[in-house]
Amino acid sequence: MNEQIRAREVRLVGPQGEQVGIVSLDKALQLAADVDLDLVEVAPTARPPVCKLMDYGKHKYETALKAREARRNQQQTVIKEMKLRPKIDDHDYETKKGHVIRFLKAGDKVKITIMFRGREQSRPELGLRLLKKLGDEVADLGVVESAPKQDGRNMIMVLAPHRAKQPVAAPRPGKKSDESEPATSE
Repeated sequence: MNEQIRAREVRLVGPQGEQVGIVSLDKALQLAADVDLDLVEVAPTARPPVCKLMDYGKHKYETALKAREARRNQQQTVIKEMKLRPKIDDHDYETKKGHVIRFLKAGDKVKITIMFRGREQSRPELGLRLLKKLGDEVADLGVVESAPKQDGRNMIMVLAPHRAKQPVAAPRPGKKSDESEPATSE
C-alpha cells in the first residue's frame, strides 16, 4: 500500500475500475494523492504489479462486513443423540423413533447409539438389526450418513435429514390465503 510498494512501475487501475495504463510508481503515488485515495497493490505477482486507486479503510471495512455476514448466514450443524438398548420394548422404541423423527424434521442430524452391557456384547447383530429397522422406518425423512459400526461397548449410526426438502414455512396468523376463502357463485 502506498509507499510500501517496491516496484519501479505499476499497471494502474482507476477508482471506477478504468485502466490508466503502465505508469511509474512516483506518478501513481502522485495521482493517488491528487484524488485523496490510497494506492493498493491488488496483484503483486503480475509483471508489472497491478495497483488500484481506492479508499483502503473503506475497502477493509466492507471486506470485514462481508465476512461477518457470511458467518451469520452459515448453517450450524446440530447433532442430537438418541441412546437405545438392544432389548428395548416396542413402546419405548416407538417413543425414541418419534424423537428421531422430530429431530430430522427440524433439520438436525441424529446420532443413534446402542449401548451393550454384559452378555449383550456377544450379540451385536441385535443392535445392527435395530439400527437397520430404525433407518428403514425414517428413510423418508433422513438418510443414513454413517453406517452402523461397533465402537467398544456401543454401536453407532448417524442419520442426516434430506437436504432437498426445506422446512415449509407456516402461514402467518391473521393472513388468509386464497384457498381458504369460500367460493361465491354468481
